Amino acid sequence: MAKTEKSFPRNFTGCLTCVQVLNIMVLLGFMLNYALRVNFTIAIVEMIYDAKDNATATTLANVSGSMNVTQHPEHIEQTRYHWDTKQKNLLLGCFFWGYVLTELPGGRLAEVIGARRVFGYSTLLASVLTLLTPGAAAAGFGWVVALRVVLGFLLGATWPAILPMASKWIPPMDRSKFMSNMMASSLGAALTMPICGFLIAHFGWESAFYFTGIIGVMWAVAWFAVVYDSPAQHPRISDTERNFLLKALPQDGNGNGHMPVPWKAMLLSPPVWAIIVTHGASVFGYFTVVNQLPTYVESILHYSIKHNGLLSSLPYLGKYLCALASSVLADSLRRSGKLSTTTARKLFTGFAVGLPGILMIVQAYHGHDRVWSIAIFTLALTINGAVTAGYLGNGLDIAPKFSGTIFGMANTLSSFGGWLSTYMVGELTKHQNTYEQWQIVFYILAATYLLGALCFVSLGAGELQPWAVAPTAPGAEKHEVQPLNEEKA
Repeated sequence: MAKTEKSFPRNFTGCLTCVQVLNIMVLLGFMLNYALRVNFTIAIVEMIYDAKDNATATTLANVSGSMNVTQHPEHIEQTRYHWDTKQKNLLLGCFFWGYVLTELPGGRLAEVIGARRVFGYSTLLASVLTLLTPGAAAAGFGWVVALRVVLGFLLGATWPAILPMASKWIPPMDRSKFMSNMMASSLGAALTMPICGFLIAHFGWESAFYFTGIIGVMWAVAWFAVVYDSPAQHPRISDTERNFLLKALPQDGNGNGHMPVPWKAMLLSPPVWAIIVTHGASVFGYFTVVNQLPTYVESILHYSIKHNGLLSSLPYLGKYLCALASSVLADSLRRSGKLSTTTARKLFTGFAVGLPGILMIVQAYHGHDRVWSIAIFTLALTINGAVTAGYLGNGLDIAPKFSGTIFGMANTLSSFGGWLSTYMVGELTKHQNTYEQWQIVFYILAATYLLGALCFVSLGAGELQPWAVAPTAPGAEKHEVQPLNEEKA
């Protein structure tokens, strides 16, 4: 039976607490994180010259044989490029070339120097690059590829950086809900796609990059003004809140702040591999949908750019709402003692990763129908949001001091999956972009999802692992180790 724990006091002074401010900024940060990605997936539909546009668009100029200035169906003069399907998928996939390089270093760096700088500077520089995207496209195809690789390099460090911050700011029984802030990335996609669709339709595809880039710079300024790595470092935190957090979450002193990573024990730990494999499977499915849904909606379901942005956003909105609801439920069940942390993590992971696998099989049979296809995509991605109550924050349960490193390892694998998904779709559809080819994609997604769910249910755990506990120095006073998931042995 799990031990109960008092919930975090919601308000100390009648105004927002520092923890509440942190939650808001992390939520907005992850919304922006995906806004800086999906702007390209919606804009690329209009960036590429389509021969079918000859019926409705007038070619005004041709530059270097690769660029046309055309009249948009809504009379918007904009630049388009002669990029074929292979080049298009290369642009969608090259983001992950850089993304995969900084996952593990980003997580470990946040453990050592703090998430404030890692998350903040990465997002700021990525926002600046986003503003430069139209100029890079005008300079040539290779420049866009290079920019997307660097963008991935910067954003790759952001995700694993947040877990070390959670270990210093968020009490154990509130961590599922805090992790739901990461799923605000889906909310960011849900809002960005229709907004970018509207901007592109009325002002041209360049406006999508200018809008998201400016918002990103503004967020970074606010982040550095109000967020700090620990309660002890925050200059404006109340004494009451600081004392509560320091008692609930003992902070590392200067003398033993950073344990060396126990690589051998970590790499031989089944619960660690449960997180890595399951995350890789779940994100493979997610990235496939994120990167390819606008193209599928346009080329197979034949919706216009306006409808494309709105319809493509529905699954992401549902995912965030499910992430929030499931996290609140999981924390409540764990806090009350009705579910142990291990049981909660396995239950919610099985639901969040296994059920979308079944739905992808249904999609293979009914995905040609507009209503069925959108409904299945929306439901599958909505359900997947429950990973925040499952494996997503599990590194904080089993090894809080190395949660960034573990998540970095998991996201490294999933980043290869992100590149593989774009390569897979490109190879399957480059000659025949038909529903029959997309059926193969759906079957692959189904098998991947189901494998991930089975792995975590079999190998996952919620207990603090022995190798994750700092050794007691000779002569030092010994304290009882209290597992962060608050479970009795």
